[in-house]
Order: sequence, then structure tokens, then C-alpha cells
Amino acid sequence: MDIAKIALDRHTCKAYDPTRKIAEADMEQLKTLLRHAPSSVNSQPWHFVVAASAEGKQRMATATQTLPMYGANGPKILNASHVIALCARTSMDHAHLAALLEQEDRDGRYANAEARANQNKSRSFYVGLHRFDARDTQHWMEKQVYLALGTLLLGAAALGIDATPIEGFDPRVLNEALGLREKGLTSVVVVALGYRSGDDFNAALPKSRLPAEAVFSVL
Repeated sequence: MDIAKIALDRHTCKAYDPTRKIAEADMEQLKTLLRHAPSSVNSQPWHFVVAASAEGKQRMATATQTLPMYGANGPKILNASHVIALCARTSMDHAHLAALLEQEDRDGRYANAEARANQNKSRSFYVGLHRFDARDTQHWMEKQVYLALGTLLLGAAALGIDATPIEGFDPRVLNEALGLREKGLTSVVVVALGYRSGDDFNAALPKSRLPAEAVFSVL
């Protein structure tokens, strides 16, 4: 697989064909990518809300209606095949840390009790570092969500699926529409997924990036 070609060919879709739907098998692959995305100390501080129905996408789209500058994102959400709200936890609490440890144990990641204890100690150290010293736990958790976003975008392109990462929405409205606060979650970024329509002007434009010598330094 030529992953460089995938990166060169993909673009941010500006308009979707509402008649074309993503196959369920492809969606399962994308959900697998999200669930297995990397995160700092395997903290997995995320949750992903997937909307495929018209009603579900409409609930998502309400968050684009509060400010005129968000308005152009509404049709992308409504016409896409699927829309995913990538959410972050609002706290890295002990219950979540315990659940991580138990899952890792069930998945056979610990050779013995000492290995399990060492992992717990190491992860707790970094969580404490962000909670008490840097005091940036929420920002740290949201960084992990963006790792999942990058994984999703490249994976979608590899499957020939168009995607649009969207920050232009009102998170307060989306949090309420999806009942996220009650679940200890907050919306971070939304991704529309599907297949471009003829109105997607961005598909025909040449890709533009700064030259390699401007963005790489070799030591």
C-alpha cells in the first residue's frame, strides 16, 4: 500500500452525495481503527457517538445553527452517510483507571502481578502530573482524541471514503443534544463521512502544502 499516495489524494470534502451510503463492513473497520487508536499511557479518554440515521444526523446538525459562521457545516452533516462526534472524558477518575487496568489484564498484557502494579504506578504518575502539576488534564485528554481523529481520517481515505473534520459547531449545544454531560463527556470534534457530490469544489483543487524544506529539519 502506498500510504503517501493516500495522503496526497485525500482532501477535506465540502459537499456530500446524500444517496451514497458507507457499507457496514467499512464502518466496522473505521470503528476498529478508532477503538485501537494510540493514546498516552493507553489512557483511552474518549467516546465516539456515531450517527447514521436522519434523526441522529439532525441532532448533530443542531450544533451548527447557533452562529452564522457554523452554518456551512450543517449540510455536510445532514448529507453525509455517517457522522461521528469524537468526545473526551471530563475527568480521568479512578474508576476509569481501574477499568483500563482490568481490561489490560483480561487481554493478557501482564505476565504477573508485578507487571500489572508497575503499569498502574506508571499511568497514575502521568495522570497525577497532568492533574496536579501541569493542571491541564482536559487539554491532555483532548490531545488523545486528536490522535484518534488522525487515525480515522487516514483510514477513511485508505477505504476510498471522503471525510470532513469539523470544529465549527457549538459544543454546548451538541453536548446537550447528545446528553454528553450526564455521561461525563464533552464533544471535541465532529467528522462527516461519506462520498463527495459534484458540488465538492475542493475535490478538483490542487493540494497545497509548504515545501518539505520548510517543515523538516534533519539532525
